[in-house]
Amino acid sequence: MTFPLVRDGQRLEGDDVGAGPALVGLHGLTATRRYVLMGSRTLERSGRRVILYDARGHGSSAPAADGDYSYAAQAADLAAVIASLDAGPAVVIGASMGAHTALALALAQPQLLSGLVVVTPAYDPERRRGDLEHWDALARGLREDGVEGFVAAYRVERLPAAWRATVEKVLRQRLAAHEHPQAVADALEAVPRSRPFERWSELRRVELETIVVASRDDADPSHPLALARRYAAEIPGARLVVEEQGRSPIAWQGGQLSRLLLEFG
Repeated sequence: MTFPLVRDGQRLEGDDVGAGPALVGLHGLTATRRYVLMGSRTLERSGRRVILYDARGHGSSAPAADGDYSYAAQAADLAAVIASLDAGPAVVIGASMGAHTALALALAQPQLLSGLVVVTPAYDPERRRGDLEHWDALARGLREDGVEGFVAAYRVERLPAAWRATVEKVLRQRLAAHEHPQAVADALEAVPRSRPFERWSELRRVELETIVVASRDDADPSHPLALARRYAAEIPGARLVVEEQGRSPIAWQGGQLSRLLLEFG
């Protein structure tokens, strides 16, 4: 079932399929709901209910009318999805931006979640101001030259040759899937400036069963392995999962992610 959900004037579009314990999936910045499980149907075929939706300004969801793309606003969207669809408490899987949104809700309203899968986190509460330049360049490229401008600003040439073609192909596919590309550019400027939590020590309050899925730096330098290790160390009892050296990242493989999710009973 495809659904529209409206919260305080914000329209979110998503899919609600299967039956059984609910799982809610959140994609990363510039992605869409298609890029959480990469089209895998393993979960619903295994007796799970799967809810995926496009974040505000992404995919087919409406731009933020008030321009608010903060993690507080996105966590409120997630809470509304869980409550409106009577899906709680749910296992929540979030990739990058989605991971930080899930953690923001886990810290604010833990009763809505039954488990947490944090995929390729990128937010560092000790980040430097200069780290925002990359995101601003991506936003500028998208505004001025569309998909081509974004890809140029991403600088795929910095990646090892073995990964460049794959990454560029995925970037083009992701960016072409948005109904409101200017809203994505707004999000590119706003989301990296938002803070889902202020200090590493806050993660020690997460009392949910948690898996942290990391990627190695040669394939995905925007989501450092060392940072994922820090998340796993700070969240009590969290388990770190990372692909074997030279393999494709688990985060890019919906089937492998789905099998991890089935571990949550």
